[in-house]
Amino acid sequence: MKKYIVHIKFLLLFLVIAFLFGFAAKRNSHKKIKAVDVYFTNGENLFITYEAVNKLLIQNLDTSQIQSVDSLFLNDLEKKVRSNKMIRNADIYKTIDGKIGAVITQRTPILRVVMGKESYYLDEEGKIMPLSDNYSARVPIISGEISKTQDLIDLAYKINKDAFLQKQVTGIEQIHKENGDQFNLKTRIGDQLIVLGTIFNFQEKKNKLKAFYQKALSDSILEQYDTINLKFKNQVVCSKK
Repeated sequence: MKKYIVHIKFLLLFLVIAFLFGFAAKRNSHKKIKAVDVYFTNGENLFITYEAVNKLLIQNLDTSQIQSVDSLFLNDLEKKVRSNKMIRNADIYKTIDGKIGAVITQRTPILRVVMGKESYYLDEEGKIMPLSDNYSARVPIISGEISKTQDLIDLAYKINKDAFLQKQVTGIEQIHKENGDQFNLKTRIGDQLIVLGTIFNFQEKKNKLKAFYQKALSDSILEQYDTINLKFKNQVVCSKK
């Protein structure tokens, strides 16, 4: 008899545990999203705000507003978030306490296109980014022929990543493309025109420009020039103001 009582106790204990586990699982499966945690991987210069991402996530959770945590299709949610032109990548995850987390990587603009009343950014992949009300990127403005963007992207990337062009040349404010593959650069301070030509042998042309700047700055004559032409081999041809 005692043997049966022990078995019955174990059976009751098992049923209680199974009931509690099932109750907790059912309760968790119907738990509604109560918060969204958003993290940005590339700094605080936000082209899209925490609030905008939060709203984007909430809007896409479920239109009937009865979506539970466990029935979320996170891959579909990631695709919807990535469809935003400000966002390069999004990793969406869920937690056991009813939260949705989002790790967001913004696109990085390297050029600003201005064509009449139309204006937008191009990122490192050549994809269009709309302007943001929250943050304005200090990147070169492109004008002229922009039908082919790859050489533009290559040049802008070289400029944005080069300490000499950003500091000693006081930054490139504008890139003008003409005659298919010819580039002129306008400095942000000093308003000097750098005639680059093609991006072929860019490093060699930059070295010539660097040597010219070092000489002109040491002689205090840089401000006398308004055009610096790098198109000629082994020389820099300048014109005075």
